[in-house]
Amino acid sequence: MKEWTFITSHGAVLALIVKYREIKAIDIASELGLTERSVRRIIADLVAGGYVVIDKIGRVNRYRVKSALPLRRPESRDVKVGELLKVLLPRE
Repeated sequence: MKEWTFITSHGAVLALIVKYREIKAIDIASELGLTERSVRRIIADLVAGGYVVIDKIGRVNRYRVKSALPLRRPESRDVKVGELLKVLLPRE
């Protein structure tokens, strides 16, 4: 049976960015079993879509997620990104 998950790589990367605001792409890649190149592409997609803002602080990137934006799928546009992240990252 083919391996699959409910959360896309974009969603998983976004969740890690929220959890660790200054995480490096290589660390995200290692955590998720992706290549660093694919993680950088996903981050670029999230930035281009307006979901993530990168603040450069010296040599470190600090990420901010715009959690009030809606999900991208047309049938899910009434759900905010922040609502999804609350499910993916429940408070401990």
